[in-house]
Amino acid sequence: MALKQFIQTSEYIVFFGGAGVSTESGIPDFRGADGLYHQQYAYPPETILSHTFFMRHTEKFFSFYREKMLCLDAVPNRAHKALAELEKLGKLKAVITQNIDGLHQIAGSRNVLELHGSVYRNYCVSCGRFYGVEAIAESEGVPRCSCGGVIKPDVTLYEESLDENTTSGAVRAIASADMLIVGGTSLNVHPAAGLLRYYRGNKLVLINKTVTPLDERADLVIHENIGKTLAEATL
Repeated sequence: MALKQFIQTSEYIVFFGGAGVSTESGIPDFRGADGLYHQQYAYPPETILSHTFFMRHTEKFFSFYREKMLCLDAVPNRAHKALAELEKLGKLKAVITQNIDGLHQIAGSRNVLELHGSVYRNYCVSCGRFYGVEAIAESEGVPRCSCGGVIKPDVTLYEESLDENTTSGAVRAIASADMLIVGGTSLNVHPAAGLLRYYRGNKLVLINKTVTPLDERADLVIHENIGKTLAEATL
């Protein structure tokens, strides 16, 4: 298996993943056939998950967020576990994820760069106090800090910029990699997808069920289930 051989001959592997990594855990992606973009709401999901909507329709934002973005019963799948095992072996140096579900850490991965934040971190927009996910999940309406300010999820909404420190860390990891595995992402979400241009190696692997804009540039393309693919390659 070509992927297994790539892994065996690499010393600095970086993984870059998207929503497709977590679908096997029961968390729907956005653009798939059953994704949020194909469901009917009063507003399009990308509108609800925007900074403007959060500011103008805060209660409606939280109603959608609690129902669709908090998947706290989800558990890591084969993809998360395989990546955690690769890190334990010293092969995988960083996981760069567009997901906000925290499943990589739950699986055991330690060096995880969350480009779009995490549902497990929340903060008061007034005083900056941090809260756990229960502050959102166990509240109703608009969650409030003890100071009276709104508690906002520490996730990157549409119209918001990525965290600079996280982005810089991702760039350094990708630039240092001798193998880059890209999985479970359509590579249509920017600026995150643009980070891949910093890779300079010759082992670019794409694992995604559908075609991506980078397929022609990749050294190995696998249109299969990512959990099964990674599990078999790390046996």
